[in-house]
Amino acid sequence: MKTKVTLLLMALLVGFNTSHAQQDEECMTWLQIFAPYAKSKRYAEAYEPWSKLRNKCPKFNQAIYAYGDNILEYKIENSTGEEQKGHINDLLKVYTQYNEYFSSKFPEGKMYVEQAQLMYKYRKELGLSDEEIYNKYNDAFTKDKENFTSPQGLYTYFSLMVDMFDAKKREAQEMFDKYDDVSDKILTEVDDNTEKLNKLVEKEEGGAALSKREGALKKQYTRYLEVFDQISESMDKKLGDRANCEVLIPLYEKDFEEYKNDAVWLKRSVSRMYNKECTDSELYTKLVKQYDATAPTADTKYFVATLLYAQGKDSEADKYIEQSYNLETDKAKKARLANRIAKKFKSSGKYGQARKYYREALSLNPSDGSPYIQIAIMYANSANNCGADTFDKRAVFWYAANEAEKAGRVDPRLKSTAAQYAANYRAKAPTKADIFSRGNSGQTINIGCWIGGSVVVP
Repeated sequence: MKTKVTLLLMALLVGFNTSHAQQDEECMTWLQIFAPYAKSKRYAEAYEPWSKLRNKCPKFNQAIYAYGDNILEYKIENSTGEEQKGHINDLLKVYTQYNEYFSSKFPEGKMYVEQAQLMYKYRKELGLSDEEIYNKYNDAFTKDKENFTSPQGLYTYFSLMVDMFDAKKREAQEMFDKYDDVSDKILTEVDDNTEKLNKLVEKEEGGAALSKREGALKKQYTRYLEVFDQISESMDKKLGDRANCEVLIPLYEKDFEEYKNDAVWLKRSVSRMYNKECTDSELYTKLVKQYDATAPTADTKYFVATLLYAQGKDSEADKYIEQSYNLETDKAKKARLANRIAKKFKSSGKYGQARKYYREALSLNPSDGSPYIQIAIMYANSANNCGADTFDKRAVFWYAANEAEKAGRVDPRLKSTAAQYAANYRAKAPTKADIFSRGNSGQTINIGCWIGGSVVVP
């Protein structure tokens, strides 16, 4: 009974479930000694009792491995030479044991990523090549991609592929494929966190307060999305000119006959050429047509529309755009497509159509405030064309500022950016002196033109 009570107290103390397979008094003693040291970050004192517990009772308690990471990191940072190398290899082994004995808490994908990250950090000390470290990341990606969720790990995985390409150890197509593979994984993670975040945003927008836990989760999801945005940008910078038109066109021309019926290859080729602005080439036209003939989807209809716009066939292209949007059924993909369509219309000066799709994007993904910013920019750009006189035209900037501020309310990532846009627009709106001269404070101004709506003079 005494042992059972002690076990229960210890489980509460360290915050982990205790295995009942080896309820040994000596092991419990070592656990009781090392755990308080580890929790208070006194890793030097924790090391010896932790080592004894791990060697004698490796399955005894998850805390052995949860704290073992920190204990060995401390030993690694405070040692050199062969001693340091020994601690590094021991930590690699700890990750393996963690997965072996507590796989539900430390799945295979996470194990491989943690090992790869450690190998990458100490690659000089361990004398490892890019190939060896890449292969460890690749184990995580191919054997348990679901649990490969580390943003930094995904970036390093791709970065090593680029380094091997530069060293002429990988072909260009392999590098592009890996970029697409990792980008797809990032989108999966972004979509998952966005869906969770949207539920909380919708609850707040509905007037309900978030619980303390929900507030913490909202910050967590938001931060996760911020990091993945940064990782995606870093990947694009890393790829850089290695994927310019001069590289892509001859590569895809060479491979076209072999892959012309491969929908995945066609999709990736068309997308990359579109994103790299290689759309003037005859190959782009050929790829788009083949993609649409092989696997017609929302994507293919959008790319066909880009060809028609380039040919000046706007009315026909608009029909394909609408068809593209209606064909997409996945909510996250539909939101991204709406943003892409809106951006296309905005760049063409078709602000009314652009706003329509930006608002579609907002309804599909309410936690992404960027469409509010884009709509505000269009309002501001139209100020000189909306209003009967100078005062009314400048009043449009109030309307634009109000729109920009919405972005910061729903999307913490854009709080600072939204505030800057709003402040800039308010500075261009009528001054207090203008309002006093006009004598219309508190009155409503109907904006008209394509914008519609109204704004109250402050």
